[in-house]
Amino acid sequence: MKVRVFVTLKNGVLDPQGKAIHHALEGLGFSGVNDVRQGKVIELDVADSVSDADIEGMCTKLLANTVIENFRIERLAA
Repeated sequence: MKVRVFVTLKNGVLDPQGKAIHHALEGLGFSGVNDVRQGKVIELDVADSVSDADIEGMCTKLLANTVIENFRIERLAA
């Protein structure tokens, strides 16, 4: 089974990569972008027996820094 974990910075946490992307988009002539927040997507291929609690444990212990990041888990249909 495939699982995607979306990790994003919490609101209020400075995002220098997002600012750099925003500045680059403006430099390329793209207007109308008010803000950019950069994150990451982690795709896992896990056994069907892996529980949601196990995946959440992976996120809190390794995949996301829960002090400054949020995460969202999405199981993909086969």
